Amino acid sequence: MAVDLFAGIPVRHYSRAAAWYEQLLGTPPSFVPDDTEAVWELADHRFLVIEVRPEHAGHAMHTVFVDDFDDRIAQISERGLEPVARETYDNGVRKAVFRDPDGNEIGFGGGPAHL
Repeated sequence: MAVDLFAGIPVRHYSRAAAWYEQLLGTPPSFVPDDTEAVWELADHRFLVIEVRPEHAGHAMHTVFVDDFDDRIAQISERGLEPVARETYDNGVRKAVFRDPDGNEIGFGGGPAHL
């Protein structure tokens, strides 16, 4: 069975949010369905979507688990964004949390650091 995922993020201002997510993800949107939405394909059939919905902005919480955690966080930092929080769980799994201009939480998770 095929599964597609569209993880929605409500935002207040399209242009401000689109610019921030381009900075976070390092690429322009994969496609723009209309003037209130932008879509990034993070992996096959797995999409992150911003949509202008001011009444709901700031309430999204998503974590993207990646196998290149250290490189990914370093690249995001090079583009001028820093995590607002970092965590390492008892099992060694790591998480870096970013907040967009509306307060939505986008986390990146990764496996234990290799020594």
